[in-house]
Amino acid sequence: MNGIFEKHMKQYDYIFTGAGLSALMTVYKMVVSGKFQNKRILLLDENTKQTNDRTWCFWSENKSIWGPSISKKWDSALFANADFQRRLELRPYQYNKIQGLDFYNQVLELIAKQKNIDFVQEKVVEIEESESIVLVKTETQSFSCSQLFNSIYNPSLAANQSKYPLLQQHFVGWFIQTEAPVFNREQATFMDFSVEQKGNTRFMYVLPISETEALLEYTLFSKELLSKKEYETEIENYIHKLGIRQYQILEKEAGTIPMTCYPFWKHNTQNAINIGTAGGWTKASTGYTFKNADKKSSQLVSFLETQTDFRKLYKKTKFWWYDLLLLDILDQKNETGAAIFSALFQKGNPQLIFKFLDEETSFWEDLQVIWKCPKGLFITALLKRLFHF
Repeated sequence: MNGIFEKHMKQYDYIFTGAGLSALMTVYKMVVSGKFQNKRILLLDENTKQTNDRTWCFWSENKSIWGPSISKKWDSALFANADFQRRLELRPYQYNKIQGLDFYNQVLELIAKQKNIDFVQEKVVEIEESESIVLVKTETQSFSCSQLFNSIYNPSLAANQSKYPLLQQHFVGWFIQTEAPVFNREQATFMDFSVEQKGNTRFMYVLPISETEALLEYTLFSKELLSKKEYETEIENYIHKLGIRQYQILEKEAGTIPMTCYPFWKHNTQNAINIGTAGGWTKASTGYTFKNADKKSSQLVSFLETQTDFRKLYKKTKFWWYDLLLLDILDQKNETGAAIFSALFQKGNPQLIFKFLDEETSFWEDLQVIWKCPKGLFITALLKRLFHF
């Protein structure tokens, strides 16, 4: 084992390498289930999760176990492009906002009360697997476990292949406070494609907290990242377009999320599973993470209650194919994103669209959504993909 096995190595039933959204969701649900109290669990991450480092949003029609972390809800949303605006009535759905720190606090407060769970703040440097045991090494310690949950993303897996396109959802956000009231606190701006597209899929995303406070994010679905200055210039232009003259920036955030249908699950083994972004848990066609991770973590916890071979967990669905076709289009014609989403939202039923994006629609409902999209683009993509496979 290359000398990694030490006499005093700490042994666990489950080790989570990386304590991001998906790992924390999974452990939280393991605790809530009450069925893993006799299992020793270790979370390894170099980050203490004590800063407000990101914002997540998701829509739901029922109460969520993450309710204590939700800081704002909206019953309506705005979709816009250069030619039209549409107010989307979301009910029975609500659009929910969660601040990273609130989520971390909800999860870590529960975990801190569990005698069978440890959180170690260290960077993972090596993972080694044999038939019956997985060994994990940090910069100063070594641990062993029966089963490993890895959420440390390996970007080369999707980047070093050509069968599945790879785009990024990348963004910079400013949380600002204005002197004069300007925002409609009851309506989130879901996508505003009225910004200059510049050959890409680019939109603004606005989450108003009050009439004078909002998070504004400049977001792209594209292959290449921009310079920091370009994102911020576009945010400044949008603020000016809203008629805002006096404001201050309270916080900033930035991120990039891979959008790909690459089959990360094929790298799972009997005793080690990739979760979160590392496991392809992000919704490939939109970059939405929270709702997908919520569903996948519940499936994983249910699986753990009865089974142990991680290779049996994944099941490819029709939605994987839908996502793949959209990514094929955006990969070849990135500038068509605004037209595709506009066609979807201009006359489509918002509740049905959200149900479709949640992967809960019947095939007949799928057709009602897909039929709104530019048919030529998708037929061409389908024929190319069938030939490609």
